[in-house]
Amino acid sequence: MTLERRHVGKRLSELVIHRASGLCWLAGQVADDPKADVTGQTRQVLAQIDRLLAEAGSDKTKIASATIYLPDMADFAAMNAVWEAWVPAGATPARATVQAKLAGPDYRIEIQVVAAL
Repeated sequence: MTLERRHVGKRLSELVIHRASGLCWLAGQVADDPKADVTGQTRQVLAQIDRLLAEAGSDKTKIASATIYLPDMADFAAMNAVWEAWVPAGATPARATVQAKLAGPDYRIEIQVVAAL
């Protein structure tokens, strides 16, 4: 099994591609500007997901599953407003949203996805 790892760091790879199975995995994505509100952070994270999927030869219509982590479920509606404007109608993935403490106190959202190539 050959895995292609991109943006490899000490703790994680941002993107792992397995061409034989036609799948790619993205590490949990957080905002570049953690001072933004949940709407701004969600937009930033979704833009990062778009970029990484394009790098793998995929796009948001091929996302099979998404896991969304929110430290405060009070942000659920605001996050969903951005998500619903971004995700293509008829191509919504399986999804879970979980309340979780994130790596930094300013992060309002983290999203991890698995997609087909």
